[in-house]
Amino acid sequence: MGTDTLRSDAAGGADPAAERRREQRGWYFYDWACSVYSTSVLTVFLGPYLTSVAESAADADGYVHPLGIPVRAGSFFAYSVSLSVIVAVLVMPLVGAAADRSGRKKPLLAAAAYTGAAATTAMFFLDGDRYLLGGLLLVVANAAQSVAMMLYNSYLPQIAPPEERDAVSSRGWAFGYAAGSLVLIVNLVLYTGHDSFGLSESAAVRICLASAGLWWGAFALIPLRRLRDRRAVDREAALPGFRQLAATVRDMRRRPLTLAFLLAYLVYNDGIQTVISQASVYGSEELGLGQSTLIVAVLLVQVLAVAGALALGRLARRYGAKRTILGSLVAWTVTLGAGYFLPAEAPAWFFVLAAGIGLVLGGSQALSRSLFSHLVPPGKEAEYFSAYELSDRGMSWLGPLLFGLTYQLTGSYRDAIISLVAFFVIGFVLLARVPVRRAIGDAGNPVPERI
Repeated sequence: MGTDTLRSDAAGGADPAAERRREQRGWYFYDWACSVYSTSVLTVFLGPYLTSVAESAADADGYVHPLGIPVRAGSFFAYSVSLSVIVAVLVMPLVGAAADRSGRKKPLLAAAAYTGAAATTAMFFLDGDRYLLGGLLLVVANAAQSVAMMLYNSYLPQIAPPEERDAVSSRGWAFGYAAGSLVLIVNLVLYTGHDSFGLSESAAVRICLASAGLWWGAFALIPLRRLRDRRAVDREAALPGFRQLAATVRDMRRRPLTLAFLLAYLVYNDGIQTVISQASVYGSEELGLGQSTLIVAVLLVQVLAVAGALALGRLARRYGAKRTILGSLVAWTVTLGAGYFLPAEAPAWFFVLAAGIGLVLGGSQALSRSLFSHLVPPGKEAEYFSAYELSDRGMSWLGPLLFGLTYQLTGSYRDAIISLVAFFVIGFVLLARVPVRRAIGDAGNPVPERI
């Protein structure tokens, strides 16, 4: 959606620019609300903790048997992440199309956000050998987070004109990483001092998990108050069931360059999402690092990701978003390759790796989001961002699945982590082949001076 729509939305207001900035600030706060889930739950605590719960329920050979299926306890978390993403794949296109056709994104955003927040808060009850409960809550929370992020991302072309989107998207990611850093500091104090608080280690972890859900629900109120629903471009009733998904795919096929970008993003983001979700398992199980070390490392990632997101946003203004993303993929490849050679029980080297990840993490994600916003035809924001979210989270079951299968076959997390390098190399090649200026024009949007 271009600047004309932004002007018409604000028509009649005393200060359209001020209204737009107010809405942008509200938009940032959803990242502030939900990123604590991604950081504290998915990245730090739930992987090692759910793995330990599954191990306590495992048989003598180290297997658990959900629905009678033999699964190595060490792979249960990765498989649960994959299942949550498959659930999101089935839901997001339908919700996205309904949001565009009705023009009512906020009620759908609220429903998804509070479903995820409730499931995360319920992780307080994950103790003993309740690995199935943990898997179920992870599937619900992660799928709800994917749906909510799809709706949240679809606001970007509506609240920011083309020349502002790289900066607005980068600030959103920076807000999220700042919140993750703040809550991780509190988590670190609680976890490392759990004895002085009269808590067991398990109780401290469960409180950290549940607090992320409470934070998510509380701060989601700010964007829900400030974001505005727009008049729908097409008020026809949404198509039933998977006919809508088929219609979305048919529409996107008329824009093959947008699909080419999504394919590239699907591949390299699969690697990013898998590193985020499996890094703590790699650190604890393969490198023998304690939970406190992992928390400090992830905190380092969060702090540097704030600076990295803003710095890459500035680089994009000078060199263009596409070139900056390509540079970040080179950095990802080098960093992840170095991770294979990290010595066990050496926290300092793990912190160096965390620093490298932090500097490229936020920027590569923020610029991918803003670049895609230029490729979305007006009036189809939520519908197209549902496809984007399928690439962001919806198709990122491949990475965790490969990670889990590699570990199951080899018993080595080093082999599992090095297998992810392929996602960044292939993603680089695919993105380099996309003519983004022509893709923006084909979508019916104005082409920025530098992209």
